[in-house]
Amino acid sequence: MPSRRHIREAAVQFLYCADLEGGADPASLREPFWDFITESDRRALELATFRTVHHLAHGREGRLVEFIERSATADAFLSAWPKAESLKLELARITQLESGWSTAFSKLQRLPKDDDDASVADSFSAALQSLFKIDRDLQLSRLRFLQGIEDFPSLRGQLEPISASLRRLQRISDRLRMVEDPEKFPEQADLARLRDSKAELRALRLRADQLVDEVLLHKEAIDEILARVVDNYAPERVDPVDRAVLRLGTCEMMFAETPPKVAINEAIELAKRFGTSDSHRFVNGVLDRVAKEMIPD
Repeated sequence: MPSRRHIREAAVQFLYCADLEGGADPASLREPFWDFITESDRRALELATFRTVHHLAHGREGRLVEFIERSATADAFLSAWPKAESLKLELARITQLESGWSTAFSKLQRLPKDDDDASVADSFSAALQSLFKIDRDLQLSRLRFLQGIEDFPSLRGQLEPISASLRRLQRISDRLRMVEDPEKFPEQADLARLRDSKAELRALRLRADQLVDEVLLHKEAIDEILARVVDNYAPERVDPVDRAVLRLGTCEMMFAETPPKVAINEAIELAKRFGTSDSHRFVNGVLDRVAKEMIPD
């Protein structure tokens, strides 16, 4: 799970971005902000996902060759059965999707894996999702074909070879579903890294958003408190980063029941991380007065 430090760093960055002059409305800023702030983590997760997919797809090529060889025989057999036209069409769709899967996987393999350029990362993410989409379509099409055979008992024996090939390919797709949604398969120990990474990203956003919402909810009250302890205080006169840190620290002390010492120390670290060389002293002085003058013993 994300640390308190990471949660508060994300919250301060959002508060800073949302409070810039002429900045976007906080609600409309959420998605682009999180896309930006988690870009490197999402890229690492996608790369780990690809490596897992690459590992699980080992042996698929041989199964695909077998399917193609058997599909030609099955197609010729079905052509002699006009009543089984639906099976023939579904088999053709499966063949097309299998080809699309191979093309999508090859494209994914050729994309750069270690480039920090945002457009490259977006292309990699899109290619990975495209592969998963084709694989889901394949899963449904295979299922329709195998279920359709049940309507023609007399054809089962002749279509068993192609059915066996489809089941062998489906076993790879079953494993890919686990990679796409690893949290649904907690018993799979080899997917623990993917599960943990996804869970951490979700938890970071959830908890940081909760913290931001608390600050925004009490923003006017927070500024009134700061005005009581700082002479001639006006939000627009304070550096935007310092302003975000002060609001967060004050909110935690006054409305989240965070112990003043903890809130102040964390605010000082945030000021050192994001502010100017003097920010941490300014933040320390202001929040210390808030603690002493506004919080009852």
